[in-house]
Amino acid sequence: MDDSHILVVEDDPRLRERLARFLASEGFRVTASGDAAEARARLRAINPDLMVLDVMMPGESGLDLMQSLRTEGQYSDLPVLLLTARGAPEDRIAGFEAGADDYLGKPFEPRELVLRIRALLRRAAPAPASDTPAGPIRIGTAEFDVERGELRDASGTIRLTGGEAALLTALARKANEVLSREEIAEALQMDDSGERAVDVQVVRLRRKIEVDPKEPRFLHTVRGRGYILKPGI
Repeated sequence: MDDSHILVVEDDPRLRERLARFLASEGFRVTASGDAAEARARLRAINPDLMVLDVMMPGESGLDLMQSLRTEGQYSDLPVLLLTARGAPEDRIAGFEAGADDYLGKPFEPRELVLRIRALLRRAAPAPASDTPAGPIRIGTAEFDVERGELRDASGTIRLTGGEAALLTALARKANEVLSREEIAEALQMDDSGERAVDVQVVRLRRKIEVDPKEPRFLHTVRGRGYILKPGI
């Protein structure tokens, strides 16, 4: 049984209650909130392992809440799964651009929600040492510990979202090798919008590791093939 703590933020009281009951039946610890203000109070109190967040809420929307939390260091790496009735590709991309780690359209199968939650929790967990390079890799003035999924420079830890950390881990494990968008999407366990979402994650990651994201030194696009990470000074 999984005892990870899930914060469910959903304004529909019936759906909120059903989600809380179902996730609890799957072994998760669950805390539920009805709006963004309540979610902020819950976050301060419980420090959850993952947040399931409804996009369309009165007042502060789920996207606004997530964007705000991503600017707060304490929550920048909290895995977030968005729930929304808007399932068009452009809506999914907007969710990833705002900082989501995954996206599930309504209506959805509860079992699919659980599978996606567990996939995000696995991505957020440290990788086994046997699957990682020996020691951290150098990326400019920063170092990335592949085993811990931690990026640090002289000022301290550089906060990464779960998706950014998973992307950098996948690239670091194959440093100096080209990874296709399909390979990266599979490594990040993305759905059929994954290839476009990979591009979004790359743009976000470049902002964390490049001095000039428009002229990258480390994370390069290989036209027609994918992306390559070239560690170094």
